[in-house]
Amino acid sequence: MPQLTDADFERVRELVASIPEGRVATYGDIAKAAGLTNARHVGWIMREDSADLPWHRVIGSSGRPAQHIAAEQLARLRAEGILSVDGKVPLRERRHVFH
Repeated sequence: MPQLTDADFERVRELVASIPEGRVATYGDIAKAAGLTNARHVGWIMREDSADLPWHRVIGSSGRPAQHIAAEQLARLRAEGILSVDGKVPLRERRHVFH
């Protein structure tokens, strides 16, 4: 288990909640914006505490969702107008930039 603070959890939650409909962010994007050193920390936080967040807008840097959630994640993204090509989200077109 990584050494994460309550503030880390809250910052990641705030960032995920801020991703607008029709956009996606990578775990690395969120880690960088949250000041975390490892994208895996974001994955760990998401696994522990994201049921009430738009978790489907967070994707791997390859543009592919994790295999165990791929069908549901791609369906949710498709409902927001994000179409995948061969199971891959076009990050260049749909990536959210945190300010």
